[in-house]
Amino acid sequence: MERTISRTFSLKNVRTHYCPGCGHGIAHRLVAEVVDELNIRDRVIGIAPVGCAVIAYDYWNFDCAEAAHGRALAVATAIKRVRPENIVFTYQGDGDLAAIGTNETIHAANRGENLTVLFINNAIYGMTGGQMAPTTLIGQKTATTPEGRDNHQGYPLKISEMLGILPAVKYVERTAVYSPQQIMQTKQAIKQAFINQLENKGFSLVEILSPCPTYWGMSAQEAMEWIRDVMSKEYPLGKIK
Repeated sequence: MERTISRTFSLKNVRTHYCPGCGHGIAHRLVAEVVDELNIRDRVIGIAPVGCAVIAYDYWNFDCAEAAHGRALAVATAIKRVRPENIVFTYQGDGDLAAIGTNETIHAANRGENLTVLFINNAIYGMTGGQMAPTTLIGQKTATTPEGRDNHQGYPLKISEMLGILPAVKYVERTAVYSPQQIMQTKQAIKQAFINQLENKGFSLVEILSPCPTYWGMSAQEAMEWIRDVMSKEYPLGKIK
């Protein structure tokens, strides 16, 4: 029996600007599928901050807002409080959420804001040239750690584990997109995070381990294998809360 894979309505038919092998395209598709399956397209508002996904609104066929670097959760909090009937989510990279936006992240979570957060962790600053991020692994080479990160630059920041200890946080799960099975698990986690908001349960975050072949200096296949064999050991997959 043949199965035809068609474009989901909430994903626009436009040319991508992402590098070959980048995981953002996969994540964008999953978000669009979940929005359509939950029938919330007319209620959802996505917040795109600065980073590789700064123009995510060019790909999603629903309302989006732009936020300054690191301020997505501050903007999302304001929108959700003014328009509680809307389903508000942020889509943030590790440089945005775990570096310049750490303050907004921790305090929005600690307040238990009824929001959905999608955290794309590719362990590097992708948009600005491949510099070290808070999530960069020990030994990983970047533009600012050409010999590899060591503990003098700090250890990889475990945002999901940190947020998981906060009593107001409802749900935290870490997934990946290196295989079809993991992609489907990521979709289920994204759906659960949206359902939690629909049921007014509070703050939900899904961390997605995603490839950056360009600044990892790998082929697309090698990048997927690196997530599976190396990155997921530093950032174990599964439900944290």
